[in-house]
Amino acid sequence: MNRVSVLRINLRTAFVLTVASLAGLSMFFWPLFAPPEPEAMAHSADAPLIFLIAMPVILAVVLAEMSSGGIDPKVLALLGVLSAVNAGLRPLGAGTAGIETVFFLLVLAGRVFGPGFGFAMGATSLFASALLTAGVGPWLPFQMVSSAWIGLGAGLLPKRVTGKAEIAMLAAYGVVAAYAFGFIMNMWFWPFTAIGTSLGFNPAATPGENLHTFFVFTVTTSSFGWDTGRAVTNLIAIILAGPAVLAVLRRASRRAAFGVPVRFETSPRPGGLTPGADG
Repeated sequence: MNRVSVLRINLRTAFVLTVASLAGLSMFFWPLFAPPEPEAMAHSADAPLIFLIAMPVILAVVLAEMSSGGIDPKVLALLGVLSAVNAGLRPLGAGTAGIETVFFLLVLAGRVFGPGFGFAMGATSLFASALLTAGVGPWLPFQMVSSAWIGLGAGLLPKRVTGKAEIAMLAAYGVVAAYAFGFIMNMWFWPFTAIGTSLGFNPAATPGENLHTFFVFTVTTSSFGWDTGRAVTNLIAIILAGPAVLAVLRRASRRAAFGVPVRFETSPRPGGLTPGADG
């Protein structure tokens, strides 16, 4: 069954999404290409602060661009409901052996409603869950953009895959997304910790050398175990609940009739008179 892209991606919106994603990548990886001087490490948070301020603005611009592509009250309502549900799911597992219940619904919603909706839901649901769990901190913009990428990627998966093959594809994507999320989230703090150690950031090294060290750091530390817990959670949740949740979301999409224009018509007055005809 084909998905319904409830947030239509026109050329301008695609351009803004690309710019926002590039800004997100620069937010994570700028130290590899413009490393702070060793004596300036005490002020290493100054540069990321610029991105921490700018990222919510970028996401707001993305949502504004999506509105020009045809967002309507039904889409906003659906986005709000699913973001709230996703935020409510997060406390069920966050902080327990890496179990993370916030991503499987995001993957399924992105699959059904398209990449634009997945991007928006990833950002808004992580923001809402942070407010719910008092998890607001300097890491939040990084979590928002990383989750937005997960929803975006789910919406870009091949359309023609259906049935059990679709569930298998989504489960595999959930596993890959879990590790990718953990990998890129480690980058928000790694350049400013463990400096001078064998697994720490080296300002004098090349980007490739630092990336290699970062990969070794991710695989050999406890964060890899947390990523594995997240991956297993996504795998099990999508396999067990995926078919039912997909059916519910697709039924909601059909009932809401996204993309059908709303028309208001004036009912004729009793006796066949139109307004003003009797005066």
